[in-house]
Amino acid sequence: MRRKDREVTDRNEMIDILSRCDTVRLAINDTPVPYIIPMSFGMEDDGTVLKLWFHSATEGRKLDLIRQNPNVSFEADTDQELFYEEEKMNCSTVYSSVIGQGVITFVEGEEKLHGLTCLMAHYHMDPMPINTAVIPRTEVYCLTVTAMTAKQRKKPR
Repeated sequence: MRRKDREVTDRNEMIDILSRCDTVRLAINDTPVPYIIPMSFGMEDDGTVLKLWFHSATEGRKLDLIRQNPNVSFEADTDQELFYEEEKMNCSTVYSSVIGQGVITFVEGEEKLHGLTCLMAHYHMDPMPINTAVIPRTEVYCLTVTAMTAKQRKKPR
């Protein structure tokens, strides 16, 4: 990382940044260029292993590509704010972001419901019931994170 002064190295801080994000962008291997797609997500962290949960229809380009190669990268960001630095006479931004890699696995049965529950928990404070009738028509997949970095820029004082 070029800007070491902005690097976030504490794992708990990285998880906190990710927990504040609304969207994860998945970068999936394709030829001749990567395929990137914004996704709603859920997360689960046991202190050692971080899992990101996703759902979609049961067919489509994204799923075809993941089945060919389940190794993906991801990016999520939050806290963006444009500000003007008078002494430098230029504009810049504050931000927090996480970038990582991992492997996606598709899940079935009770694990599907668990993944959907993690997804709902990311966006809703109170537990919400899930219509189990949609589960057979829904693909649920889990990204087990193998590496991640984070970066943060705070507003100068």
